[in-house]
Amino acid sequence: MARGFQAAILLSMRFLSILLAAFLPAEDRALTLREAIGVALRQNPDVVMARLDEQKAALAVKVAKDPFYPKIYVGSGLAYTNGFPMSIEGSAPSIVQARSVASLFNRPQSLRVAQSSENARTAGIEREMRQDEIAHQTALLYLDAVRWGRHADAMRQQIASLEKADETIRSRVAEGRELEIEAKRSALALARARQKSDAAAQNLDYAQASLAAVLGFAPEDRVKPASSESPALTAPEDEQASVAAAIGQSRELKRIESAMLAKGLEIRSHRAARLPTIDLVAQYGLFGKFNNYEDYFNRFTRHNGVAGLSMQLPVIPPRSAAAQASQGEIELNRMRAQAAGARNRIAVETRRAWRNVAVEERSREVARLALDVAREQVSLLLAQMEEGRASLRQLEEARAAEQERWIEYYEAQASVDRARLELLKNTGTLMAAVN
Repeated sequence: MARGFQAAILLSMRFLSILLAAFLPAEDRALTLREAIGVALRQNPDVVMARLDEQKAALAVKVAKDPFYPKIYVGSGLAYTNGFPMSIEGSAPSIVQARSVASLFNRPQSLRVAQSSENARTAGIEREMRQDEIAHQTALLYLDAVRWGRHADAMRQQIASLEKADETIRSRVAEGRELEIEAKRSALALARARQKSDAAAQNLDYAQASLAAVLGFAPEDRVKPASSESPALTAPEDEQASVAAAIGQSRELKRIESAMLAKGLEIRSHRAARLPTIDLVAQYGLFGKFNNYEDYFNRFTRHNGVAGLSMQLPVIPPRSAAAQASQGEIELNRMRAQAAGARNRIAVETRRAWRNVAVEERSREVARLALDVAREQVSLLLAQMEEGRASLRQLEEARAAEQERWIEYYEAQASVDRARLELLKNTGTLMAAVN
């Protein structure tokens, strides 16, 4: 009941937040990656639903255990009697009657209780899987926001350099020192840069809005990275260790294994239908003197009770139990094949993710070398400009090219981060790397 009350409070708070979002202005939030993932795990709608499913599965265990708890029923079988006092639904007419029943031995039901407990564990694993997926999605969107923020900054600096170069070229064209086509080329380069800047700004807004949505905020809100630097993500350095960790920590495999255990318990419960069941029963009845008991029985007592055991032995068990057990065996074999396929797929994907990290890191190194060349070119032109051997136009164009190399380097860094995230997700170490 306490969990159900907590779930009701959680849903009420979520509904209230939606109502408030409709009337409150949009809000910008600056969060670190760790903070963003923490918020997502608390209030992402998918995580909330997975948590409610887990609570529902836990309550199903209590439902399955119900036959083993004593139950007491109190009522009345008051009736008019004419002739022999006949029974009403198996009980003699009485002013007050009470019955109690509880199962002492019911093997099929005991196995169903164990199955419900395993189903609850499966629901917990599925909730953890959903949390891992949301954490990975949050991290990807966070990195996208960092990436497009860097793009926007680099494009602003590139536009500033191109505007200075364009102004210089237009002056030289007006003085007759440059051809008209040079002004058109300069205007084209500036227009392209502004077009890329607009696209970067739009992508940045979309990334921040998507990040806010994953975190459970209103569509009008925006979540910005607290720092423009990429968060430090340390990936495993050994390929074999990564594969072993991915298989050992895979929640997908754990979910399949848990489902297999639950299915095995279900099969055993069907096969246990041939076993006897024993119930503890007790009954009390308060009889009245107006039901002709004294006319048909030698002795009459108003207070009557019985307590004992009720045993039922299925001489011919239902044929459906055997068929259901066979269906369960087929489903269990299917799960075994699914587990084997998942294990192979996880190993292959983890090896690919580990090697992809190395490939992206080499690409980032190439981008860094290209950036170093562009920066050296700017430094060289600055020195030549002081000696009068280079123009302002050349310098600004070199600075614009440097910003282009910066964008390429940011792209390469983002690719490295995404590759590391994929590997961390496969090995089940994403949360540890973030924290």
